[in-house]
Amino acid sequence: MRSRMHPKYYLSPEIFARERRKIFRKVWLFAGLKTLLSGHNAFITRKIAGIPLVIQNFHGELRAFENVCLHHSALLQSEPVGRRPLVCPYHAWRYNQEGQVDNIPDCDAIYRFSEAQKQGLKLREFALRAVGNVLFVNLDEHPLPFEEQFSPEFLQLLESSSSSYDTEVMVTTWHGRYNWKLAYENLRDGNHPRFVHPKTLAKTVRFVAQVNEARLAESTEPLPDSHPTALRREMRRFSHGGASAPITDLRHFGWHELVERWGSQDSYYNWLAFPNLHIASANGGFSFTLEHHIPVAPDRTDLEIYWFSARKKQSYGFSQQVLLAQMHGSKLVVGEDIEVMERVQSALHDDAPVPTQGAYESMNRLVERWYTTLMETEHGI
Repeated sequence: MRSRMHPKYYLSPEIFARERRKIFRKVWLFAGLKTLLSGHNAFITRKIAGIPLVIQNFHGELRAFENVCLHHSALLQSEPVGRRPLVCPYHAWRYNQEGQVDNIPDCDAIYRFSEAQKQGLKLREFALRAVGNVLFVNLDEHPLPFEEQFSPEFLQLLESSSSSYDTEVMVTTWHGRYNWKLAYENLRDGNHPRFVHPKTLAKTVRFVAQVNEARLAESTEPLPDSHPTALRREMRRFSHGGASAPITDLRHFGWHELVERWGSQDSYYNWLAFPNLHIASANGGFSFTLEHHIPVAPDRTDLEIYWFSARKKQSYGFSQQVLLAQMHGSKLVVGEDIEVMERVQSALHDDAPVPTQGAYESMNRLVERWYTTLMETEHGI
């Protein structure tokens, strides 16, 4: 079977702009961890689909605003994580929890804004939704209903697992030379770990590629309905979570007794929130790796990686060493994937052959069917 994905989908700036408009500024996207926003004036900043955001805690209420002052377009909050009032460092304009300007130094003397003008100065606010400790934001003026993007089963699993996250988090960013879609094709491919990760992940986790006959048959057919409601319903299928492979011989460490393990299976847990969030636990729920793939250009993706354990039963002095060890292990695996994806990206050109797919790749084929329908028609979601 031939893939539906022509090389242009990984190379074209015009396609990339279309993706941003039709996907990333329409759907609910990962925005951060609630665990990083404890306490009044705690904030995190992001740049999503080209728009700088700040998510800030106002006396326990989380709000998401465009992180740009309405005076001279300076960033209101400049650090990735911090705690300070929502005040612009350039000319000290201050904003309240509604995003309204509530103080401009020497306003009457040097700005001479009328009261009506001041009332009109309000930051653009975005819809924000928490699922356990995972935050999602929607950049659209009229966001699609959250439950139309994610199934109840997926949300229940994500809420249950993320509610067990510890508050101590380690974060780094990897600047990759690959298209964001390659990452999710790779994550849905249960056949590659034995070849790409033989000395790392595949030593402990037994991934087995399987053929789903019903899904395979469906994947060969065109999408029966391209109405926005049907496109949202189809997209819902692309997010899933739970145990995806057994861990053959789970190693136990002393720190395992100091955290509240999520789940009870010796399994590789996997959550994929379409389009660009992946969460995994490679040790049966004792710790987690969160990967956020951020499209930057057709051939560039920033990968933010978060590491955290399950919630501590009590504080212990070597918790940072535990996170560093987890970080080292997962960076080896992620690095192996990135190396492959960068090689694939570097081999692409306008006349490159369209890939030939196997029967086990039916879910990737369903995503391709949805994606090409969305990109090549005027339909939206």
